[in-house]
Amino acid sequence: MKTSKVELIRQHHPDAIEARLKQAPKQSTMSDAILGGIDGCVTTFAVVSGAIGANFPATVALVLGLANLFADAFSMAISNYESMKAEQDYRSSIWDEEQHHIDQVPEGEREEVRQIFQNKGFSDQTLETIVNTITSNERLWIETMLTEEHGLPLSAAKPLKAAIATFSAFILVGVMPLLPFLLSSIDTNAQFAASAVIAGVMFFAIGSLKSLIFSKPVFRAGLSTLITGGAAASLAFIVGYVLREVFGIA
Repeated sequence: MKTSKVELIRQHHPDAIEARLKQAPKQSTMSDAILGGIDGCVTTFAVVSGAIGANFPATVALVLGLANLFADAFSMAISNYESMKAEQDYRSSIWDEEQHHIDQVPEGEREEVRQIFQNKGFSDQTLETIVNTITSNERLWIETMLTEEHGLPLSAAKPLKAAIATFSAFILVGVMPLLPFLLSSIDTNAQFAASAVIAGVMFFAIGSLKSLIFSKPVFRAGLSTLITGGAAASLAFIVGYVLREVFGIA
């Protein structure tokens, strides 16, 4: 959703800018939550679809779905944690490396800064002022090398925060297609139909939410996610059905 011009003017008042820049950059876990939610719903409903396609009882579909839900949620959260932790460790190693270079060959590092900003179009006294300003502060110097030479972000990622967001969204959304199987009063076909409807709503809702956050067309994003999730579930159902026929499951 785009911000109004009045609000943009307010946000760009000198006092507002000063206050905002004094705050530490915040890590957004929205992408982790969206990925976890989509994967949770796809994974769980795919397991259910495969079980129903194989003509397993509803209780089996429920047990398999719940077991898979928690195992995959944990696995995905750990994978996200380890990935971000590796990125964090890499950033730390580059920081130490640049600090060592500054200690050992300061003039060589000054020349790197000079050429970086020279390539941006600065020259003569302006260029020298920039170089002197940056290299007079070691932290600023290292941060400049991290962003300009290595393309790394200034703020370090928070792996645990991302992992928790992934796990929570995976469980919260992934459990939804399983809820109809808790109702023993309706038959398996009705349970599966209700599960499919809930999964479809979840897919579309997550896609729509993503579009609202990133200012993209709502219906198109929701439909795209719905089609992706539906395709995965359909594939699981077909595989389950084929295997049922191959192995003669009654």
